[in-house]
Amino acid sequence: MADRVTVIGWDGSPLTAAARSALGAATLVAGAAHHLALPEVPPAAERIRLGSVALAARRIAGHRGTAVVLADGDPGFFGVVRTLRAPEFGLEVEVVPAVSSVAAAFARAGMPWDDAQVVVAHRRTLRRAVNVCRAHTKVAVLTSPGAGPAELGLLLEGVHRTFVICEALGTGHEQVTVVTSDKAADHTWRDPNVVIVIGGHPGTGAAAEGGGWIAGRDPGAGPRGWTLPAESYGGLMGEGELEPLRAAQLTRLGPRVGDLVWDIGCGSGAFATEAARAGAAVIAVDRDARACERTGVNARGFGVQLQIVHGTAPHILENLPEPDVVRVGGGGAAVVSAVADRRPQRIVTHAATRDAAELIGRDLTEHGYDVECALLQSVQLDTRAWTERERTVSFLLSGVLPDRAV
Repeated sequence: MADRVTVIGWDGSPLTAAARSALGAATLVAGAAHHLALPEVPPAAERIRLGSVALAARRIAGHRGTAVVLADGDPGFFGVVRTLRAPEFGLEVEVVPAVSSVAAAFARAGMPWDDAQVVVAHRRTLRRAVNVCRAHTKVAVLTSPGAGPAELGLLLEGVHRTFVICEALGTGHEQVTVVTSDKAADHTWRDPNVVIVIGGHPGTGAAAEGGGWIAGRDPGAGPRGWTLPAESYGGLMGEGELEPLRAAQLTRLGPRVGDLVWDIGCGSGAFATEAARAGAAVIAVDRDARACERTGVNARGFGVQLQIVHGTAPHILENLPEPDVVRVGGGGAAVVSAVADRRPQRIVTHAATRDAAELIGRDLTEHGYDVECALLQSVQLDTRAWTERERTVSFLLSGVLPDRAV
């Protein structure tokens, strides 16, 4: 086993005395090609070009001597330290950090970044990274080959964002370019790069006012409560948007950061806004132009990002990006069936009658969903006299794909 493993972060600036000392004593050095070409790497040291960090860790664990791993930026921030510290390798790791590539990118852009979301995009996580860019006004994306600025721009179709693309930070080839998201695919970008994605209307809360207390999105921004009363959305709501039903729908869908939510038949935009407040990306669809307008007004009022699509389902859904969870607020069994064809993890809808509920439930079952149905009755009381003011009854249906239930 290696006597000692030192992980050295490198941001393009001269190595510190501690880094030079560790590197000079190394009998094994692992890193990318540009790291192994550094003049400080001992000529007699065994060299490992990093591809799979896990494979390199196994070789380091079997090495008798002193090992150094070179990595870009801060290796403890979405870097190699996590893999090297895995119990299976048994390595004792010492870290000499450098400025992270995210910090360097925001410094080049002259922007604060305590209010930014930071995501990693590779082929497996690209879609979720894009959903975070849809949902938030400031996101730093650590890219990888095949999941870079061009791919981000293509998947953000219909959502305007500005890209600050920082290529080869800290090297002689460093370049910072500002383009709109729809133009990013027109260029070839040098790896590695960091993309700062900016756009939409700013949110509310202390960070927006210049005095944040927590990195990323402030979870305390906006009013308390998963769901809010009709007055919060202008008071114009259909029966399918009333607060008790809305709360149950949110509970069944569980929208979260990285998800894309479809809200079909968005009405006032109450459900869409509340899904966005949970951190999810949301596409709100309605055939009524006035509903789309109300949805936009309410979203802006709460400082959340929505993509609003005016059109009639199910036809308008054909060109929308793949959803994770879907609320069908209008359109009935035909729309639910079209949504099920797209295989989201979860679908929730409601019906006014048992016959309609049975039809929808049967269709979801035929599509392979596990279906639950509950009869919800909500009674609003006037607490001055404890008399009934309003009563609503609806069937709440939800479908979950067993193989995608998580």
